[in-house]
Amino acid sequence: MATDKELNDFLANVERRAFKQAVYAVRKDEAALDIVQDAMIKLAEKYGDKPVAELPMLFQRILQNTILDYFRREKVRNTWVSLFSGLGRREGDDEDFDILASFEAEEGSAAAESSADQAERAETLKLIEAEIQKLPARQREAFLMRYWQDMDVAETAEAMGCSEGSVKTHCSRATHTLAEALKAKGIKL
Repeated sequence: MATDKELNDFLANVERRAFKQAVYAVRKDEAALDIVQDAMIKLAEKYGDKPVAELPMLFQRILQNTILDYFRREKVRNTWVSLFSGLGRREGDDEDFDILASFEAEEGSAAAESSADQAERAETLKLIEAEIQKLPARQREAFLMRYWQDMDVAETAEAMGCSEGSVKTHCSRATHTLAEALKAKGIKL
């Protein structure tokens, strides 16, 4: 069972990486702060009595679920906003008004990309995911924990039940294999 100090130390240690991961996912600092705060509160409330060794994996799962919840809420919010945006129009307003034509996408967001860029990015991600699936299980596990979940070497080693050197070896082999496979398919990293 984690003591209050161990839980506080864990949360202080993971805070910066969790924020970076959330910002990368939602691309809004304020929303990322809320997501990390919600995830930390959920961990403390529901799993504060778990052993310290289980906290990293529990926190990662809670953080990922909180990010998904954010996207679900945004989708619902955007749906309602677009449905009711026309209700405030008065007589005499331009009948040819198109809300989508006046919408200006935020710079760097997926909406600001052209459909060709989005399709190219989606195709590249599919290729990367396919190549990741071809990796040996231990290499794939180490690679995903280190680079997708942003865990450090020690956390990954603990989660995988191996030494830090093994994690580094698995990650190195995985990145080299992926780089070669993607290079062969014309994807430059």
